[in-house]
Amino acid sequence: MPNSSIKNEKLYEDLRREGNSKEKAARIANAAAARGASAVGRKGGRSGSYDDWSVDELKKRAKELGLSGYSRLTKDKLISELRNH
Repeated sequence: MPNSSIKNEKLYEDLRREGNSKEKAARIANAAAARGASAVGRKGGRSGSYDDWSVDELKKRAKELGLSGYSRLTKDKLISELRNH
């Protein structure tokens, strides 16, 4: 069923099949529709690996994303949750 808030439905579905979260797939699909796919592909920034973050930093990020149940997770499981939210 088409979602009126998704501007490039095919790209959205492709990104979801690749394993991206709904939020990330929608953000990328809508940006590509607005600015063109090649412009969106060039825009990406650099971010450090979650492996380099402290557990406190990871928990803060989980809280920012609205995740729950992260307080008792090991660092590896917390990283997995953040990557797959």
